[in-house]
Amino acid sequence: QVQLAESGGGLVQAGGSLRLSCTASGRTSSSYTMGWFRRAPGKDREFVGAINGSGRDTNYADSVKGRFTISRDNAKRAAFLQMSSLKPEDTAIYYCALSLTGHIATSLPERYGYWGQGTQVTVSS
Repeated sequence: QVQLAESGGGLVQAGGSLRLSCTASGRTSSSYTMGWFRRAPGKDREFVGAINGSGRDTNYADSVKGRFTISRDNAKRAAFLQMSSLKPEDTAIYYCALSLTGHIATSLPERYGYWGQGTQVTVSS
């Protein structure tokens, strides 16, 4: 069993930055993809970005490309989402997820078998 825990959410002004962390515990190895998704009020869950097991492959939604950066530290079994130039439309609950398809930074939520509880990010205008 794998558990994921996100941290780092909060309230920030537009144009500001936040860094989200996701730590995995339980039965994991370094060969897994970590993804970030978000759900804004009244909207469907959407893909934000992902990083594959080696860290060499990343994938971002067009809406965050150039503003968000995903990284990972396999020794700590952690993944990070650095968010910059935040906009009010980035307000959402952010979830990290783990996929055992470790070589692909997939955007498909059905490929992720484990999910965290989410952390709230609120961007004020």
